[in-house]
Amino acid sequence: MFAADRASRLLGIELLEHGGGTAVLRMTVTASMVNGHGTAHGGYLFLFADTAFACACNSHGPITVASGADVTFVAPAHEGDVLTATAREITRFGRSGIYDVSVIRGETVIAEFRGRSRSIRSTESREPQ
Repeated sequence: MFAADRASRLLGIELLEHGGGTAVLRMTVTASMVNGHGTAHGGYLFLFADTAFACACNSHGPITVASGADVTFVAPAHEGDVLTATAREITRFGRSGIYDVSVIRGETVIAEFRGRSRSIRSTESREPQ
């Protein structure tokens, strides 16, 4: 799934580890990701955490999509910061799941993300139109 995720790959997001409800990704904050306050735009931080969530919840095999997600921004990130997103499965029940993602810079937590997933019945991707 990650190999086909052009949006994430074009932002320089790297998949470091994945499998069994987990994923670890890395991203460097670039000049184009910084907002008018000189900090990383929250949309990019959300996208980064969401990509880790997607890798973790799709690690079990069936196509899985987000049914919802929330993020809490804890500290700012700046241009040049190297961020790591670590996703872990909290629980799966039926076709649903809950995943937590921590986005960190070194030892500093930047954001905490909670995603809710839903496996869809089809195992075929929908073709772009």
